[in-house]
Amino acid sequence: MKKQIEIIGLGSAELDQMQLGVYRKLMNAGRVYLRTKEHPVVRELETEGFRYTAFDDIYEKHDNFEEVYREICHRILEEASTGPVLYAVPGHPLVAEKTVQLLLDASNADQTIQIVFGGGQSFLDALFQALRIDPVEGFQLLDGTELKADDLQVTQHMFISQVYDRFTASDVKLTLMERLPDEYEVYIVTAAGSSDEKVEKVMLYELDRKSEVHNLVTIYVPPLRKDELRWRDFSKLREIIATLRGPSGCPWDKEQTHETLKKYLIEETYETIDAINQGDIDNLVEELGDVLLQVMLHAQIGEDDGYFTINDVIESISSKMIRRHPHVFGDRHASTPEEVVANWEEIKASEKEMVKGGSLLESIPGSYPALIKAYELQKKAARVGFDWKEIGPAFAKVKEELGEFEAELVDKNHLHLAKKEFGDLLFAFVNVSRFLGIHPEEALSETNDKFIRRFQYVEKKVHESGKPFENHSLEQLDAFWDEAKREGL
Repeated sequence: MKKQIEIIGLGSAELDQMQLGVYRKLMNAGRVYLRTKEHPVVRELETEGFRYTAFDDIYEKHDNFEEVYREICHRILEEASTGPVLYAVPGHPLVAEKTVQLLLDASNADQTIQIVFGGGQSFLDALFQALRIDPVEGFQLLDGTELKADDLQVTQHMFISQVYDRFTASDVKLTLMERLPDEYEVYIVTAAGSSDEKVEKVMLYELDRKSEVHNLVTIYVPPLRKDELRWRDFSKLREIIATLRGPSGCPWDKEQTHETLKKYLIEETYETIDAINQGDIDNLVEELGDVLLQVMLHAQIGEDDGYFTINDVIESISSKMIRRHPHVFGDRHASTPEEVVANWEEIKASEKEMVKGGSLLESIPGSYPALIKAYELQKKAARVGFDWKEIGPAFAKVKEELGEFEAELVDKNHLHLAKKEFGDLLFAFVNVSRFLGIHPEEALSETNDKFIRRFQYVEKKVHESGKPFENHSLEQLDAFWDEAKREGL
């Protein structure tokens, strides 16, 4: 037996604005169900003998709206199994009505469920009129119970419905504050299109302090007009970079290429690492911005040349992160960092199957600093078993290379050979660091920083003595150095 459900909209205002056809259906239907009776038109219909069953009691039973909507949907389907029903919702059935979407999902899965729509006026028309805006400029209609900062198009008109209470209003406020200033002006629109219509302008931070928040409320957020308020938006950054590279842009930016920008990417990366090492959060924000600038410039060059855009860059890394994290986005299991790394390497290998005759080491960039490159070369070789099983032989190799290095130093004519042995000694020491889980670049960087601090202390003591460096013996300078160590530098 078919389950027949007709869904109609109550509109957004009083009875005199209701469509005649909708009115007749409500008054003549055998069984009418309302998602909520909290609507201006319901009170007027009651005076004309309107009979209905409302689901307001379900709202009191659950802690979240998703459960409320699912139970309402279940109840409607149950009632439809015994005969045709008329289901009425505020506004238009297909505008911001989650229960209707759930019923449509159910009908798609079950061909015995027949759903038809019988009209209704959307609350959007009333909102446009109340606020005197033209939607052709672009607008968003968003659900306040599922609002996400990334979904906000701040350059368009934004209408946020389903703001039922102060708790929801607080969530909406906090989400908007991620993209907008605390004192940005927003509007609380109540009962748009009815005689009780009210439009109140408030500062964003005040949004949840208003007592009049209920199911007839919509929050209106005007579009951002000031450029400086858009500086947090990725789209604005992209626009700025395109302008710099455009016909009327900066002469320096316009002449840059991937090749000319390489050194800046390296510099900015090291400056970012320095900010991390210093624990300077404000400087880290700035340095990360400088790294992002380099990425954006390279992407804009790619777009100007017709090869790729920043969207291709984002898609590339997004797809890679999803593919290589099947324990998060798929059905693979990984409960430890070691298992995650193993999965990563396995997936990476499957993505980049070696061409016959190719080398495991080809994927290591030739532009790596020598110390990092040595570390990565050894890691790659170790993954296929070319490695000692314990640290002892690695230490022995260091001693062997040290002896060979010292032997070449005996004869000054062998300095060119000593250079090679010195490289072997460094390579062997890198292997020891790998066994110990110490990254050699980080370790040497920390030692460099320590040397700078202690030598600057020595410089300070020399300056305080009033005598130049030349007038201090090495023993005196060493004493200053030891003082620096005692000071914890």
